Order: sequence, then C-alpha cells, then structure tokens
Amino acid sequence: MPSSSHGWNFDHSYAGLPDVFFREQAPSPVTQPEVVVFNEALAEELGIGSLSSDLQAQAVLLGGNQLPPGAQPIAQAYAGHQFGHFTMLGDGRAILLGEQITPAGQRFDIQLKGAGRTPFSRRGDGRATLSSMLREYLMSEAMYHLGIPTSRSLAVVATGEQVYRQPIQTGAVLSRVASSHLRVGTFEFAKRFGDESAVRILIDYALARHYPERVGSERPALALLEVVMEKQVALIVNWLRVGFIHGVMNTDNMGIAGETFDYGPCAFMNAYDPKTVFSSIDTQGRYAYGHQARIAHWNLAVLAGALLPVVDPDEELALELVRASIDRFADLFTESWFRMMFDKLGLVIAQPSDRKLVEELLLLMRTHQADFTHTFLALRREQQPEEAITEDPDFQQWFERWTQRLKEQTDRTAALDLMTRSNPVRIARNHLVEAALEAAVAGNMQPFHQLVRDLQQPYRDTGEEPAFQSAPAGFDEGYKTYCGT
Repeated sequence: MPSSSHGWNFDHSYAGLPDVFFREQAPSPVTQPEVVVFNEALAEELGIGSLSSDLQAQAVLLGGNQLPPGAQPIAQAYAGHQFGHFTMLGDGRAILLGEQITPAGQRFDIQLKGAGRTPFSRRGDGRATLSSMLREYLMSEAMYHLGIPTSRSLAVVATGEQVYRQPIQTGAVLSRVASSHLRVGTFEFAKRFGDESAVRILIDYALARHYPERVGSERPALALLEVVMEKQVALIVNWLRVGFIHGVMNTDNMGIAGETFDYGPCAFMNAYDPKTVFSSIDTQGRYAYGHQARIAHWNLAVLAGALLPVVDPDEELALELVRASIDRFADLFTESWFRMMFDKLGLVIAQPSDRKLVEELLLLMRTHQADFTHTFLALRREQQPEEAITEDPDFQQWFERWTQRLKEQTDRTAALDLMTRSNPVRIARNHLVEAALEAAVAGNMQPFHQLVRDLQQPYRDTGEEPAFQSAPAGFDEGYKTYCGT
C-alpha cells in the first residue's frame, strides 16, 4: 500500500455545484494494474513528483484501485450535440478524482478515463483500450509541445483485463489532466435538465474558475459567450496551423477553457486537402480539416442558445445581443487565420495583397497534394519543397513573389524567427503513431517512448528528421482512426 501522500492537494469546487451536475462514483478496481507510461515532468508540475519513484502507488492510484488522499470521485453530467443531434451523455467511463492545486497555485482536474461504469454509461462497459489511451497520451503531449492549449496525460495503466471491442483488446486507464472538463454540453445539460438558476450558477462558476477578469460583468452570460468564442477561434486557428484534425467536434468535446481535449479519432494531415477526414465515424466529412472553423461557429451558436434565457430579462434585447456577438465569429476567425498564415510565411508586416499570396499557395498545394508540414518547413528554410508542386510554373512565380515579400520585411531576423515558431519540423505523423501503438500493444514500448521524446522538440531543426518529413506513399488512403468506445 502507498505510504505517502505524494503531494496530493485536492479541492472540489465542481462538487460544490448543485448535485444535478454530477453523481458520486468511485472507480471500479481492476485485476492487475501495471503502469505502461508515466509523465514525470507533468507529475512534478502538479506537485506530486515523488510519485515518480513509487511504481506501486502509480499503479493502484492511477489504475483506480485506491483513491489518492483527499479524492472525492464523481462522474460529471452533461449533454451534447453529436454530429448535429442532441443526446443526453455524461461521464460514461471517466471519473473525476478532484481538482489538484499545484505548488504554483494552479487548479487542474485529475480524471481517470476508462475507470469503469457510472450512472451515465448507458449500455457502455465504462472501460477503455490500451491502444486508444496510449494514442491520447501521445497526441495530447504532442499538442502540448507544439504550444497548443490542451489537456495532458499523467499516466496510462494497463488493467490486466480484456475490453470487448472489434477485436478484443487489452484494457487501460488514462489519467487526464485538464484546466476543467466544463463543456458546451455542460451548459446544454443545465438548460435542458436544470432550471434558470442552475444555468446562472454554472455561468458564475465558469467565469470565476477560468475568466475571473470577466466576473462582475453587466451581463455575465454574454461575457462568457464572448470570451469562449475568442478562445475557440485561437484554438482552431492553432489546429489549422499544424494540420491537426480533431475528428469529433461534438459540443460535448468543446471545452469552455479553450483547450483541446478528448483525443479519439484525431490525426494530423499530410497531403494538403481541406476535405481530409480520418475519423471512421465521420462518414459525411462533417469534421474535416477545412470544416473545423465552421463547426466551432455552430457549436458556439448552441452555447449561445443555452445561455440566451439568462442574457437579459428583455428577450428581444437578449437575442439581439447574442446575435451580434456570434456574428463576430466570421471576421474574428478570418483575421486570426490570415495572421497565422502570414506568420507561417514570415510576413511580420503584412499588406492586404498578401491574402492573395496565401490563397494562391494553398490552391497550388491542394492541386499538387503537397505535404502541408514539409512545404512550410521548406519555406522556413528558404528553400523550395521537394514536391511535385515545384514543377509547376505558377508555383515558381509564386515563390519569386514570396521571396521578394520576405526581403521587404523590415526586420529579417524577426521574420525568420516567426517562421521558426510557426512551422514545426515534427508532427505526430500517422504512420509513426500507428507503428508506435502497434509495437506498444505487442509489449514493446521503446518506439512509443522514442516518438514521445522526438515530439517534445517539434520546432528544433537539425536537418536530419527524414521520417518526420514524409509519409509512405499511399498510407493515408483509407487510413481510419477510431474513438475506442
């Protein structure tokens, strides 16, 4: 049995909300918990660094067989629009242990994913597969080191049990760390299954926890909507910057804190095409790479609908205010997206005509199926990409115009630094992820650990990363990712 508290410092502010928002639920013990991967750096940040040297504690505490000191486990209630259809949901296989207060005074949810059945499991088994939990660990850490707001992963613990999927797989529990698990779907739930006071309480809680500078606003609901929209625009633009496709942008997967979370059928795009989809369940392309901004706008409209009744006592004024706020999305996103693209091209001081420069490049890349990451890395190196696109005279003309615009930048060092910060050398390429996961499930963790290490310095360019600069021919054709439930 663990003999030390290891620095656990739990608070339980969410559990102080009306009990309609959660159910008390302990994790279900597993047969043979065994730590597969443990994030020592994250443990240190959380203030539980001593856990790194206690393998027994890691296994029993993060596998769900024993509660850490001070934990008060609950399953959170929420709803959501999944592929556009409203559904009652809730934590069907995840249990919140509490909110860890770090030595720096930050607050993070510690959640066990795959910890067993809850009152919200419906017909699910409450468990998760080793492969899907390792994928979340890998992808969330890759996103973190890319500098993109995200949940993180503390550990993956194999359970010693089988999980009945297609095919039968090894079970595992992931310990997920997030600023919170408040979602658009939490507010949908409050409106549908609570009352007006529940919505107001949730708004006040979200503002106090994530946006204290907005506490005391004349219209708290509108203040929350606007700041969440700003955070989501910044997040989606960051996804697009690195070619990331979330894969399942349901409203229950859009966090109020503006972090990426719930890494199910996610992947990174190789050949540039806005219609790229890898999710096995997204048969209509709803959540394709190029649709992610539109879907974020749609999800925010759902949030606006949940908040509308408490925006202002005057219903007509409330509707007018909400519409005015939501209508800002298109301009806010477009401006942010172009600024991001200018950064990728090193245009510190951009001109209106540079928008055409961006659009022409992307059209050429799509026409020639140019690799998204490799193309921009070549430009970062002030080179032409080793792609078929370079044989196109239109690209040669484009390259000359871009090179001239780069020379016109007042501070050339700043321009090159901007490109370095904006264009990664390494992303979690699909073939590398699948190879690492396949080896890990077979018992060889070395490729997984190596890939995690490689992805910790995504912008460092040594010129010797060939495996990260291309995908095997034809690999992405028919490539599918799965949610694991």
